[in-house]
Amino acid sequence: MPELTPSTREAARRIGITETALRKAEQTNRIAREPDGQWDIDKTRRRLVETADPARSPLANGGGGGAEGTPYARLKVAQLALKVEAQRLALDENKRRLLDAAEANATIDEIAGAMRDALLNWPARVSGLIAAELGVDPHLLQTILQGHITDLLSEAADRFDPPGLGGDRAADP
Repeated sequence: MPELTPSTREAARRIGITETALRKAEQTNRIAREPDGQWDIDKTRRRLVETADPARSPLANGGGGGAEGTPYARLKVAQLALKVEAQRLALDENKRRLLDAAEANATIDEIAGAMRDALLNWPARVSGLIAAELGVDPHLLQTILQGHITDLLSEAADRFDPPGLGGDRAADP
């Protein structure tokens, strides 16, 4: 059977807090009276513990000071963790350890394009020299080198930009 009392002063005394603290908790909707206007001592105590600020409340975790289990305490820990993470990111940004993803992708695309162009132009530049050393037809050698370079670039493209990774927007539904 629940322990009930109509008196705010008596409820505060039984819970172990001041009458002012009980009134403030009621005003901020942390706790509420029963429909008949009485205080259910156990329910009120439980609700106060669940919503207690561990730094300020003697009720937090039975007054032991370590209120890691209350929802309020978990919220405060999560809030602190987010604050620390935001500070770490701000520090990394100030020290220029962070990169803009779009800028990094654009730079990578530019470098990869320059490498691709250099490889595609290489057979035309060296096929005459190699053909002279080997004593073969320069045009035939250039055609063979271009075929192998094209195969190499296709293999690299498949490895570094596999299908479904997001690079091919036309294939997306």
